[in-house]
Amino acid sequence: MYNERENIAHALATITEALNRYASSHEIIVVDDASTDDSADIVGRAAAGDPAIRLVRHERNRKLGATIRTGIGAATHELVLYMDSDLPVDPDALGRAIRAMRATRADVIAGYRFDRVPEGLVRAIYSRAYNGLIGALFGWPFRDINFAFKLFRREVLEAIEIRSEGSLVDAELIIKAKNRGFIVQQIGLDYFPRAYGQSHLSSIGVILRIFRELITLYPDMRHPGQPAPRPTPTPASTDTPKAKSV
Repeated sequence: MYNERENIAHALATITEALNRYASSHEIIVVDDASTDDSADIVGRAAAGDPAIRLVRHERNRKLGATIRTGIGAATHELVLYMDSDLPVDPDALGRAIRAMRATRADVIAGYRFDRVPEGLVRAIYSRAYNGLIGALFGWPFRDINFAFKLFRREVLEAIEIRSEGSLVDAELIIKAKNRGFIVQQIGLDYFPRAYGQSHLSSIGVILRIFRELITLYPDMRHPGQPAPRPTPTPASTDTPKAKSV
C-alpha cells in the first residue's frame, strides 16, 4: 500500500468477505510502504476492530519487491495470497484459486488478465514485450507475469530467496519457484482498472529499475537450484484449507 486512502477501506472489507467465505481462518497483512497520506491511519482503525488485520509499516519507501518480502515475512498461514490494494481483481477469485490449486496439486496459482485493453494501449504493449522478454531469457512463456494475484503454498516461499527491490519481484518469484521444481499453474481472471487514486507502478522510473535489476539478478534467477523435496501426493481433502492474504 502506498497512498491508497481512497481504496484501502473498501479493499479490506471486500477481502475480508472473500476470506470468510473460503478460508477456515485468515489474516490480512497490509504493508504500508511509507505512505504520506492517512492510509495507515485508516488501516489502523480497521485493525482496532478486527484482530485479523495487521498493519506493517516501512519508515521509508522501499518499492514493491521489498514490500512483498515484508508481507511474506510476516505471513503465518499455510497459503499466502499476494494482491494489490486497489483490487485489480475481485478477491472472490480466491475461491477459484484454491480449487485450482487443489485440483492440479499446484504449488503456485498465478492469475493473468483476460483483457488488458482497459489499461491502455501503451501499457498493454509494454506488458506484452516484457512477458516475451522474460520468456526468452528463462525459457518459459508466461502470460502476464506482473499481475498482482498470486497464491503460494508456504513451502515455496520458504525455499526461495527474494532479492528484487522493485517490480521485477513477480518474475523472480515465479522463475525461482519453477527452478526449484515447484508446480506453477495459471488461471484467467477479469481485470478491473483502477477507478480511484494513482498507480505508482507504471512510470518510466519503475520500468528502468526493472531492467537494472534484471541485469544484476539474471545469473541468480537463471540458476536452476536444487529441487525442493516434495511430499507424496495425497487425495484432495474436502476441508477448506487455511488461507492468508498479503
